[in-house]
Amino acid sequence: MSPFEIIMLICFGAAWPVSIYKSWTSRSVEGKSLFFLIIVLSGYIAGILHKIFYLYDGVIILYALNFL
Repeated sequence: MSPFEIIMLICFGAAWPVSIYKSWTSRSVEGKSLFFLIIVLSGYIAGILHKIFYLYDGVIILYALNFL
């Protein structure tokens, strides 16, 4: 488990709630793209599959939480 990977996942995962809160308070979803969301979720699926098949460790929990 790499500390850099954990930090990246925590920062990237924290960006989503902040973005959602900003959209909620501004009452606008302008700038949000379904295509972007699909790309990001596909990346998390790939990361989870990598952890399952090649290098299983505790970081998989962060991948799963960020995916949700």
